[in-house]
Amino acid sequence: MGSSLDLLTPTGWQDYELIDSGQGRKLERFGPVTLDRPETNALWSRRLPADRWREADARFEVGAEGGAGEWHFKRPVPDRWEMRYQPLGLRFYTACRPFRHTGVFPEQAAHWTWLVERLEAARARAKVLVLFGYTGLTTLALARGGAEVVHVDASRPAMAWARDNAAASNLADQPIRWLLDDAVAFVRRERRRGNHYDGIVMDPPAFGRGPKGEIWRFNSSLPLLLEACAEILDPDPVLVLVNAYAVPASATMLRNLVADLVPTRGTLTAGELALAGGQRTLATGIFARWSAV
Repeated sequence: MGSSLDLLTPTGWQDYELIDSGQGRKLERFGPVTLDRPETNALWSRRLPADRWREADARFEVGAEGGAGEWHFKRPVPDRWEMRYQPLGLRFYTACRPFRHTGVFPEQAAHWTWLVERLEAARARAKVLVLFGYTGLTTLALARGGAEVVHVDASRPAMAWARDNAAASNLADQPIRWLLDDAVAFVRRERRRGNHYDGIVMDPPAFGRGPKGEIWRFNSSLPLLLEACAEILDPDPVLVLVNAYAVPASATMLRNLVADLVPTRGTLTAGELALAGGQRTLATGIFARWSAV
């Protein structure tokens, strides 16, 4: 099985741009709206002058002692607005949400195109499980690639957002099951039912709670989840992707965990996701992914 460590940056964006970064923040354009958000990895100097940063439509300020924080708006911003990822024909909604989030991680587009390419190479409809599916953009990319998708997330608002995104992308009639559930509990039930998947995609958080108060802690919960996933992954799978943000982990650790899950053939890649812009490359997360071809 081939293996490497890579730096992935997305291509094809017209509605997103990393304008500048530095001094613990990043300046971004989401469609018509420019946002100034915290970024702990951006320790370098900024390229653009302070006046350019002050032109942002909204700025997120972290609360005292790392609290939740809040948005400060320089001019009115819609409650939500539509964005597009043209290469896959995806349309979805973006918003200024609590904890600095916008409902989209633009660097993930590097995975979306890879997923579609792997599905097309498989030449047969694959059944793919998406865990911690959030606002559904990875799910929609899989559906666009022809997969039958089971989308699992523990947040009711995120689930509603994901379904709105499916409608915006004209994918609401595709074979997608939307399930509000705890990821570990769901996989264990699927194991007992004897169900199998051709692919598994997940984006686990550092910490989280399931709909019934189930506790998720990345370092202790992820190995248990992957152990359960090994029993529901088809013996001849198509793809596996594990992505992570703001966790006490390395890409090498993810690669080793995924290597224990997948067959010894195929191609296993791990590394960092990043955004390029403002004459800088900003690493944002880590990943490990495997494909049969």
